[in-house]
Amino acid sequence: MAAKGRGGADHQRDEAAQAARRAADEVYAGILERAPEHDIDPTLDRVAAVCELLGDPQKAYRVIHLTGTNGKTSTARMVERLVREHGLRTGRFTSPHLHRVTERIAIDGEPISDEAFVATWQDVAPYVHMVDVKEQAEGRPRLSFFEVFTVMAFAAFADAPVDVAVVEVGMGGRWDATNVADGEVAVITPVAYDHERYLGHTLVEIAGEKSGIVKDGATLVLSRQEEDAEGVILEAAAERGARVVREGVDIDVVDRQVAVGGQLLTLRGSGGVYTDVFLPLHGEHQAHNALAALAAVEALIAGGGALDGSVVEAAFADVDSPGRLELVRSSPTVLVDGAHNPAGAEALVAAVEEAFAFQRIVGVVGAMADKDPEAILAVLEPYLAEVVVTRASNPRAMEVDDLAEIAVDVFGEDRVHVRERLDEAVTLAADLAEREVERGAAVLVTGSIYLVAEARVLTGRA
Repeated sequence: MAAKGRGGADHQRDEAAQAARRAADEVYAGILERAPEHDIDPTLDRVAAVCELLGDPQKAYRVIHLTGTNGKTSTARMVERLVREHGLRTGRFTSPHLHRVTERIAIDGEPISDEAFVATWQDVAPYVHMVDVKEQAEGRPRLSFFEVFTVMAFAAFADAPVDVAVVEVGMGGRWDATNVADGEVAVITPVAYDHERYLGHTLVEIAGEKSGIVKDGATLVLSRQEEDAEGVILEAAAERGARVVREGVDIDVVDRQVAVGGQLLTLRGSGGVYTDVFLPLHGEHQAHNALAALAAVEALIAGGGALDGSVVEAAFADVDSPGRLELVRSSPTVLVDGAHNPAGAEALVAAVEEAFAFQRIVGVVGAMADKDPEAILAVLEPYLAEVVVTRASNPRAMEVDDLAEIAVDVFGEDRVHVRERLDEAVTLAADLAEREVERGAAVLVTGSIYLVAEARVLTGRA
C-alpha cells in the first residue's frame, strides 16, 4: 500500500508539473503576440513607467550590466557563477533562449520555475496593461515582447529576492529595455558589426549605442576593442566619471594552454594574478570572456581588489555555455555553435582549429534573414569541405533557396547541398564527412542560435 501511495503522489506531482508548464506556455504565447524583440522603439519610457508602478524592482539589488556584439551570454554565465560561488543569491537575464523561455530568467543559476514564471506575469500584468492603454491612447505602441520580459525579470529578481542581478542587454545598450537598471558594473565585450539596421553602420555608431549602459560613477570593464570603438567608449566613460578597467592595460590573459575538455588559464585581474584556472570551454575568445567576468566580479565584490583564488577556480571549473562550441554527438562528431555574424564565425573557426584535429569538416548552416550570411560563409569556406544549407523553423529564418544561392557564390556549386529539414541536413552532412576519411570527420552546425537549439533537441541534448 505504501508503494502504491508513493506512486499516486508521483502521478499527482507529474500532473501538477504538466499543468504549470502548459500555463507558462500560454503566458509565453500571449506575450509573443507583441512586437518582436528585434523590432526596437528607441525609448525607455514604457519600461520605466511599469517599473515605477511596481516600486522600481530593478533598484532592489546590485546590478552587473553587459553589452557587446559577441560573448555576452557566455560572459554573463561566468559572472553569475563567480558571484554565486561567493555565497550570494543571483539573478541572470539573458537572451535569446535555446529551448524554453524560462531560461531567460534564472535564479541561482537555474531557469525560473513554470509556477514562478506564471506568478510573475500575474503580478506585473495589471501594470503592463495600464501602461499599454496609456501609450496606445497617445498613439504610441504598447510594450514589446522584450520589454515585458525585462519587467518580468526585474520583478522576479526582487521577489526571490536576489543579492546581485547579472543583466545582458537584448540589443545595443542606450535604448535597450534593460537600461532602466543602473549597473554598478558595466561590461562591454568586443564590439563588431551586427544589427546595423538598428545600431548604425559604423563601429563608431555601434559603440556609441553600447556605451549607453555606462552609468555615472560606475565601473566599466572593457574588453579589447577596435581603435575607433574603444575611443568612443572611453570618451563616454570619462563623461560619466566611470572607473575603467581595460583589457591590455589593467587586466590581461597572461597565459592559456589547451587542456582536455577546455583550457587552463592564467589571468591578471585588477586585484592580482590567478593561476591554474581551468575553464571547460574551448576557444581563445572564451578566455577573454573569463577575464572580463573576473574583473567585473572583482569590482563588485572586492572593490577592484583580489578575490579568493580557490573560489575563482571552483566557479570557473563549473561554468557551462550551451550552444557555444558544444559537442552534442560523437561518431561522427557533431559540434554546434551559435555564431551568427562574421566576428563570431572567426572566433568559432579559431577555436575549432585549436581544440580539435579534424581531417574533414562538413558544415550545416542556416541564418536569419536580417543577418549577413555571405560574410559568415566567407569566413567558414576555407575550413569546411562542403556545406549543407538548411533553415530553423523560425519565421525570421532565411529561405533555404536564397541561402543556397549565396552559398554557391562562396563555395562553388559542387560543395553546396540543400536540405529543408535539419534532421536530413545533419544526416547528409555526417555521410559527407565520413565518406572520404576513416577517422577525424566532423559536422559543424552553425549560423543561428535558433538552428543550434533545434540541433540540440535532435541530438538529445535538450
